[in-house]
Amino acid sequence: MSRSPLPGLLISFAVLLAGLLLAFTVGRYPVGLGDLFAVLAAKLSGHASSTPAAVETVIWQVRGPRVIAASLVGAALAVAGTAFQGLFRNPLVSPDILGASSGAALGAVLGIYFSLGVFAIQALAFAGGLAAVAMVYAVGSAVAARDPVLVLVLAGVVIGALLGAGVGLIKYLADPYNQLPAMTFWLLGSLASTNPSDLIPLLGPVMIGTLILLALRWRMNVMSLPDEEARALGVSTGPLRIAIVAAATLVTSASVATAGIIGWVGLVVPHIARTLVGPDFGRLIPAAALMGGGFLLLIDTLARTAAQVEIPLGILTAFVGTPFFIWLLASVSKTWSAP
Repeated sequence: MSRSPLPGLLISFAVLLAGLLLAFTVGRYPVGLGDLFAVLAAKLSGHASSTPAAVETVIWQVRGPRVIAASLVGAALAVAGTAFQGLFRNPLVSPDILGASSGAALGAVLGIYFSLGVFAIQALAFAGGLAAVAMVYAVGSAVAARDPVLVLVLAGVVIGALLGAGVGLIKYLADPYNQLPAMTFWLLGSLASTNPSDLIPLLGPVMIGTLILLALRWRMNVMSLPDEEARALGVSTGPLRIAIVAAATLVTSASVATAGIIGWVGLVVPHIARTLVGPDFGRLIPAAALMGGGFLLLIDTLARTAAQVEIPLGILTAFVGTPFFIWLLASVSKTWSAP
């Protein structure tokens, strides 16, 4: 008997709601829940708010863009991780397995090295992520093997290592006083400089990629079976694999271009969502998106409030993700199952 996904979806939504409330209210300028709800009610009703103007400024102009960006980035990484784990039939796979994060990192450090503007840096990061996955897929397609998925993963490891060497070379050549700190901070992941103009380039790719994956949810269930069985059920595995990789890479590159390298979200969150709602992608993708957004909101709130200086997001997610990965490695054979 299949279990109801409703409790798991409600828990995922509760994580997102808790993340939103904490992100808006906690910080160097605390905002009460009453003031938050009053500002929201005034905005929805069109009436003037009785709260101080400083509170509205903090909610709409300071924290609002950052909260939206954290929600989208967390959801994107979690959805991409869900897709890749299903595609490779392995819960230990993360969105950067095909080199998307490494490619985006190389594009970003090149932009910083040539002193380009923020938009150009984000565009280079986005293009770098897509180019890296295209290279991986080209290498994987050129090598004839009995297990194309394994070849694809190995090609991702090799191309990722090459791109990582490129990042190291650019950092070595960079100005140690201005460019190198900027590169290092960006590679560690942050949403500190998020502004409203960053949201449109992030929202579009994340929405498009997520909707594509949602539309393919039933075929993704079939892809969890061996290729021979999937083809016997009428699924064209080759074109479907390309579509899944392209959509997951699109959302990954958009999130990396906005927030830098934030690891572990795409590995940890899909597994928690799978535990809550089961392996069916029709409910797994929404649950992962909700929980990923809430998870990164909680991490981002901790990053900007735990110390006098803001802690990079990649450091905090590593502190959470490393022990989880060890636990997952020990228990994966007991928890992973096809739908």
